[in-house]
Amino acid sequence: MMKLIRLVLGAIILFFDRVFTPTSMSRTPEAQAQADLRVKSLVLYQLNACPFCVKVRRELKRLGISVALKDIGKDPQAHQELMAGGKEDQAPCLKITKPDQSVQWLYESTDIVNYLRAEFA
Repeated sequence: MMKLIRLVLGAIILFFDRVFTPTSMSRTPEAQAQADLRVKSLVLYQLNACPFCVKVRRELKRLGISVALKDIGKDPQAHQELMAGGKEDQAPCLKITKPDQSVQWLYESTDIVNYLRAEFA
């Protein structure tokens, strides 16, 4: 029964996400190229119909950036990567590879959105 409820709610969440897609911010071509280069160090581990993941993906859309997405519900290898690196079975999680190649695993949708706004707004 719970699986059915999740399936229905997930479909509703995805429907409204598609209908009310946010508008992307505009940048100069040079600024967009720089943002595109910087997002290559980011990976978002997420679940497609998770409302917290939708919140983060909507912010990515607003900011006009395209981060690599890994669905931990459909990709067992992505789930293993998350567990090996982040150590928590929770989505969303943003993997941030810093210039010195150290890695930060950022959980909680609000924290991820705040990080993205600070870096790309």
